[in-house]
Amino acid sequence: MASIDSLRALLVEELQELYDAEQRLTKAIPKLAESANTPELVTALNKHLAETRQHVTRLELAFADLGEEADKKTCSGMKALINEGDDMAGDDYDEAELRDAAIIGAAQRVEHYEMAAYGTAIAHARVLGRAEIVRQLEPTLAEEKAADKTLTEIAERVVNVDARTRAATDTESGTRTTM
Repeated sequence: MASIDSLRALLVEELQELYDAEQRLTKAIPKLAESANTPELVTALNKHLAETRQHVTRLELAFADLGEEADKKTCSGMKALINEGDDMAGDDYDEAELRDAAIIGAAQRVEHYEMAAYGTAIAHARVLGRAEIVRQLEPTLAEEKAADKTLTEIAERVVNVDARTRAATDTESGTRTTM
């Protein structure tokens, strides 16, 4: 394990973990979209997949600005969040709306992790006077925030309402629904 002896070295490591995280997400998001039922959720996931591919490119530009080769370092946090999301999407649900609610929750945990990681990398780049890296990463942070907001809106307007309504209907008809 290499020693981190400077803020620049820490920034490089952060970028390496983000690079790994984004590449993992380019494989994970299509699985979530395939498991999702709500058309708005599928559309939002696919839109964010396209953005995620651009995030990879922006990270490559940030590495180039530092004079570093784009390289990955396993992002254990993202690896765990993706595994959790895969498990949730693969669980057996009585209703598709419940699966979609679980997918949104898993996706939002990922978005929050990314917002924290990008915010930290931007702060470090700013302190180091690496304005070009800040310019490369700020749009990604904004897209992560927008994706989180979109997921919240879909959950509040459609998925959670449908899941609640379905559960209430099942309860009224005498069918027991487990949540």
